[in-house]
Amino acid sequence: MLLAEKRRARAKVLDLTESNPTRAGFVYPKREILDALADPAALRYDPAPRGLLSAREAVSRYYAERGIQVPASCIVLTASTSEAYAYLFKLLTNPGDEVLVPRPSYPLFEFLARLESTVLKQYPLRYDGAWHIDFDALEGAVTARTRAVVVVNPNNPTGSFVKRDEEQYLAEFAARHGLAILNDEVFADYAFADDDSRAATFPDAAQVFTMSGLSKIAGLPQMKLGWIAAGGPGHEESLEQLEWIADTYLSVATPVQIALPRLLECAAGIRGQIRERTAANLACLKESCRGSPVSTLNTEGGWSAILQVPRTRSEEEWAMTLLGERDVLVQPGFFYDFESEAFLVVSLLTEPTTFTEGARRILETVAEPRP
Repeated sequence: MLLAEKRRARAKVLDLTESNPTRAGFVYPKREILDALADPAALRYDPAPRGLLSAREAVSRYYAERGIQVPASCIVLTASTSEAYAYLFKLLTNPGDEVLVPRPSYPLFEFLARLESTVLKQYPLRYDGAWHIDFDALEGAVTARTRAVVVVNPNNPTGSFVKRDEEQYLAEFAARHGLAILNDEVFADYAFADDDSRAATFPDAAQVFTMSGLSKIAGLPQMKLGWIAAGGPGHEESLEQLEWIADTYLSVATPVQIALPRLLECAAGIRGQIRERTAANLACLKESCRGSPVSTLNTEGGWSAILQVPRTRSEEEWAMTLLGERDVLVQPGFFYDFESEAFLVVSLLTEPTTFTEGARRILETVAEPRP
């Protein structure tokens, strides 16, 4: 409501929550993108439940360029990663069955699960200068109705990647309990530095469904194309069942499937701009916070940064004060289910001038004595 009032009053709000790359000032190769969508083949409708072979082969090449072998036959196209979750909840759960999800993480999971009558149970990520999966808590969350565990790699908003030892444990854990791993890699291309300790692919000991799509890989959320890549024991049967689900909806538009090979070719330049922006904003934020009461939690990748602010106010009070008095929009940590106070989440995708000024106002607000 306060934000709506600000906008009605035409206040210049510094939005540090911007997550839409098409509104963040990046330069897109317009001609190449439009040409890709103008292929006359898009005028013919040949429904393919798993997606057109040419599009699935393009996804396979995307993985091959990263040294990961994913056959086109193991890929199912979806209209988005959100739809991929919906398909997988349909595939793996009956009403009342459970899926384990990390905490903190993006709140969309709850809505997607409710629509499929699936119950979410959280397992915590712990921070000690770096983020780790709490495996004791993960083990304790399993019940007779647990069907899958979600891994977001890197996590949103913590930016933490799954490490090789965690990957091995997760695979053994899933196999031991008969669970599938839902591996969300939408931000996988946005690491801030190389790290050999990070997981590359999950072992074949467990059934794994990896999700990604154009929204983050190419900064093109409006194109509405994602995918599921299946592997591990029983994945052939699962792919057949996913094909039945996909055939019920046939939601992926033909034009974007035909354009996909060329859109993925365009994606490298867009990713480069996003990487440069997010790295520069993160460096600016860390330098700005140096010596202040605000600290920046370590992050390895993604589009977000987490600020730890003094507990002299609640997260909601900090967010409302920043918006009401400083015209700065941030997200409170409880939006992502942080277990304790007080954290604020900002988007590193934000235009640099806006980001720098917004960060300055945050630090000034924190430094002011409370009346």
